[in-house]
This record gives sequence, C-alpha cells and structure tokens, in this order.
Amino acid sequence: MFNNSSKILFTTIMIIGTLITVTSNSWLGAWMGLEINLLSFIPLLSDNNNTMSTESSLKYFLTQALASTVLLFSSIILMLKNNMNMEINESFTSMIIMSTLLLKSGAAPFHFWFPNMMEGLTWMNALMLMTWQKIAPLMLISYLNVKNLLLISVILSVIIGAIGGLNQTSLRKLMAFSSINHLGWMMMSLMISESIWLIYFLFYSFLSFILTFMFNIFKLFHLNQLFSWFMSSKILKFTLFMNFLSLGGLPPFLGFLPKWLVIQQMTFCNQYFILTIMMMSTLITLFFYLRICYSAFMLNYYENNWTINMKFSNYNMKMYLILTFFSIFGLFMISLFFFML
Repeated sequence: MFNNSSKILFTTIMIIGTLITVTSNSWLGAWMGLEINLLSFIPLLSDNNNTMSTESSLKYFLTQALASTVLLFSSIILMLKNNMNMEINESFTSMIIMSTLLLKSGAAPFHFWFPNMMEGLTWMNALMLMTWQKIAPLMLISYLNVKNLLLISVILSVIIGAIGGLNQTSLRKLMAFSSINHLGWMMMSLMISESIWLIYFLFYSFLSFILTFMFNIFKLFHLNQLFSWFMSSKILKFTLFMNFLSLGGLPPFLGFLPKWLVIQQMTFCNQYFILTIMMMSTLITLFFYLRICYSAFMLNYYENNWTINMKFSNYNMKMYLILTFFSIFGLFMISLFFFML
C-alpha cells in the first residue's frame, strides 16, 4: 500500500480529518472533519482495475454525503435555536444528529449499506472501514444525550449483527456483520464510560487487524477457500480459527476481556435486560464462528498442489504468530500481571 505516494497522502488526510472531528468544539467543525475524512477515504477505496470497488466507493459516497448533509442541516437548526432564539425542540434536533451519526458508523437500523459495500473492498480498506472510520462518529455520539434512540440502536445492532452473519459465505460480509455486532457493544460501552469504549475499540481493532492481515496475505475472500487452504500447515489453520473465536469473544481468549468489562459495568448499572439480549446475540455469533471452525477442522478437503508454495515471508509469519500469541494468551497474561501487582 505505501509504495504509492497518493495513497500515503490520502491516508494522512483521512487521519487528519478524523482528528479534526474529535478535537472540534462545534458541530460545524465536526462536520468539516467528517467531510475531509470522507473525501480522502473515497480515493483509497476506488481501484481502476476493479469495478466492485468503484461501486463500493460510490455507495459509500452517497450514504455518507446524505448523512453529512443532514448533519449540517441539523447543526444549522441548533445554531438558529441558540443564536436567534427560535422555538425549536432540542431533543428533536439531537435525534436527527444521532441518526446521521448512526448512519455514518453503519449501526443498525441504518446498516444496510455496510455489508454490501464491504463486499467490493480489499482487505486493508475493509479494515480501515471497520476500525478507523468508526472513531469520529462514535466520539460525536458520546456528546449527545439521546439515550432512547441509542438503546434501540444497540439492541438492533447486536441482533442484526448476529442473525445477518448466519447465512454468509463471504468472509467480508461475515466481518461486516461481526463489525455491526461489535458496534452495538461499543455504543453500549460509550453510554457507560468513554475509557471502557476506548479499551473495547482498541481490542476490537487489534483482533480485526490480525484476521484481515491473514486474509490479505492469502487473498481469502470466501469460506470454501478457508476449508481447502492451509492443509500443508496445520499451525496456520489452528491459529487462524483461534483468532476467529477470540474475535467472537470466547472466554479464555483476549477478545473476551473487553466484553467482560462491559458486562461488569452493565451489571453495576442494573441494565440486565439489554445485557441479556447482547449476550444471547454474542452466543449466536460464536455459534457461526464455531460452525466454520468445526467444518474446517473435521472435514478433510482436497488441496490443490499449487497452493502449497505460498509466498509467505518470514517476517510476516513471525509478526502474525506473535500477534496471535497475544490474542490467545492475552487474558492469561493480563490476569497474571494483575496478580503480580
């Protein structure tokens, strides 16, 4: 990616756009940052050789432009209310702003563009969309005080993220629905405290990075590729599925830690009903991860001869195995660390 000077430029501008949004102290500044972020992300998405990615970038542009327009409109309404003393219901404007931000981040019920768009992206772009592009909208959501809409969105996100992934054969769509499910958890952690949200976001980004890194090296895009692939190296296959389960949030792995924190804080706040829904939906996501793992481990698929000589450099291998080690044993290590303190 970084052998291309224009990509470096657009990536830098994308990062700056997010930082402008996060550090701005007015809605207009936040809108400006989001717009800079959007306009620099689109050239990263579009690829001349691939019509799917061009289609994806257009879809992304249309949804984000709609959200940006409505955000700008509602911030102008807020300005009129504050400066011109017009009689405008503030909760109404806050709800409009909240729904535009949910649309920007791809949370349910505004999630429809997200899996379709992911289908046309390369893995690195998909990773950026799942992690970095969520920072700005979620930070802005934390400034708003529209609990009812956010709770509805949390419940819908976790349920849709769980059920949508059940019937998928495309790995990108699977990751997209997994991302919607995690987004529900992230919004819930935002309602509790920002530090827990940050922890959850960092862990989620880390685990997503490991999986997408692997998929990107081996150019895996569909489930049947997973099955017939790593026959020559059982370690690779094993670690890949361990990472899958870690992303799903299975207890002995690292992915369970942020969920554990959110669950603990929610029980302190007596939010048992939503917690039950969220945990049940996570069990569904774990079910389809486990189903993939079972099929891949138990069934002996044929292997094409030319896939054995994969170009997988030593450096990449070491990096992947170190990251996987943290993903699998991270929870034990953190527990040990606290035990020693």
